[in-house]
Amino acid sequence: MRWKGAFVAAIALAPIAFEANAQKWPMRPIEMIIPFPAGSGVDVIGRAVASALADQSGQQVVVNNRDGASGTIGFNALAAATPDGSTIAFGPTTPIANAPYLVKGVRYRVESFDYLCQIFENVFTIAVAPQSKFKSMHDLITAARENPGKLTYGHAGTGTIPHLAVENFAEALKLKFQAVPFRGDAPVLPTLLKGDIDFGAPAVSTIHGQNFRPLLVFGRPGTRPIRTCRSHASLAPPARCRPATTASTRRADCRSLRRRRWSGIAPMP
Repeated sequence: MRWKGAFVAAIALAPIAFEANAQKWPMRPIEMIIPFPAGSGVDVIGRAVASALADQSGQQVVVNNRDGASGTIGFNALAAATPDGSTIAFGPTTPIANAPYLVKGVRYRVESFDYLCQIFENVFTIAVAPQSKFKSMHDLITAARENPGKLTYGHAGTGTIPHLAVENFAEALKLKFQAVPFRGDAPVLPTLLKGDIDFGAPAVSTIHGQNFRPLLVFGRPGTRPIRTCRSHASLAPPARCRPATTASTRRADCRSLRRRRWSGIAPMP
């Protein structure tokens, strides 16, 4: 029996599936690797999933934050684990799909894991500290044009969706920022509060309920829970957002810059 089939059934029909397979899985505590730090949006949701899984399975689920290197440390640990179903990972797709081509030392590929289910989609923002002089996205863009390459921003790691989203956005508007990588988006927030960087690119789930000022959301207007925040698509007329003038890209504009991250659970195959 493949772990994939067992685990999807367990999530969809937990009481029935676990009763039928009680002697097969799980037979011992489960380690859930989360490849981003405690307090991040992925961590908060992952711990909720771990708690629900423990309640339904009757087995302890131990969360292990193995953060760093754009999420690849955690998935390297999963790749090295014994493929018996007792080690799973909860995280976004970017450390699997993007990082092997951008980060050195990655010991896995997309086909290294089974993929069980999608849990949620993370939408990202451009956000500033409450005391920031930037009251709107217009303020930030104006400052970036007056001081090209001077404004700094924090992101969750090289090659992650928030990093690529801001760089894509900057290219479309012909702006230049200095990128500062962190071990996830949660560690960005204290640095942002201190004023050591100008803005951050955290997930909506990471800043929800905290005292940060989102200026823009990489998603549809009205994205929960930031219904009053501007979407990147409404920022400027298409003519100002075109990243190139060739025939193949002439129609590209800010509306093409929507960035989301899927997160879910993967075990060893």
